[in-house]
Amino acid sequence: MPETDTDFAPAVIDAIADALGIDQSEVTLDATLIDELGAESIDLLDILFRIHRDTGVKIAVADVQELLQGGIPDDVFGDENEIVSEVGLAHLEKVLPQFDRAKLNGPLRGEQVLGLVTVRNLVDLVAERAAAGPAEAEIAAEEVA
Repeated sequence: MPETDTDFAPAVIDAIADALGIDQSEVTLDATLIDELGAESIDLLDILFRIHRDTGVKIAVADVQELLQGGIPDDVFGDENEIVSEVGLAHLEKVLPQFDRAKLNGPLRGEQVLGLVTVRNLVDLVAERAAAGPAEAEIAAEEVA
């Protein structure tokens, strides 16, 4: 089984390309899953299933949500209009190295947050879960669910 994040990149890229029916050359590490590659929420489930099947590393949608929201309560992460708060933006900058709030055209809405996830973020999440070991990864997935 792969041991570093770069070792997981080919499996993640394959899973994304297969699930979305696109050429692997279109799946770059910096491409966003939703905005650039055209994935929909249901595609994310398929991608995560394929990654588990091909790598043995189980990632749930809740794990992606946990990465993005970091356990910050909904009413703190965003306001009543579902605009991501200062706390939420600071967290996103911390966990998504590519995120730069200075490049936002207006406020970031809650439904836009998943669109920020890149292939590299997913590769890193797989590597993190693999490094945690199977037992810890299962416990973490159950805690998030």
